[in-house]
Amino acid sequence: MAETVFSKIIRREIPADVLYEDEHCLAFRDVSPQAPVHVLVVPKEPIESLATAPAESAALLGHLLLKAAHVARREKLEGWRTVINTGAEAGQTVFHLHVHVIGGRPLTWPPG
Repeated sequence: MAETVFSKIIRREIPADVLYEDEHCLAFRDVSPQAPVHVLVVPKEPIESLATAPAESAALLGHLLLKAAHVARREKLEGWRTVINTGAEAGQTVFHLHVHVIGGRPLTWPPG
């Protein structure tokens, strides 16, 4: 996988407003928030996208979703949206798998 801004954030080469960290993932505020709360949860393991995630990463993928919910609750959200963009056509701009946690305002549907 190519070097990404998220890899640099994980290694602390680029500063970020980190809200949560464990041995598997890092959660930090998005620098271009789309809502009052917009957090990204990224695996420390370099996985390009959900499309390329190996079956062996099933536990890690579940962990990311559980930590997304954990962060949302810590941010005092009663409802939130979790989004994983997969591929450029879907809006993925950083090719390091990440879960968006978005909330703090009413969210419309469909999203795009």
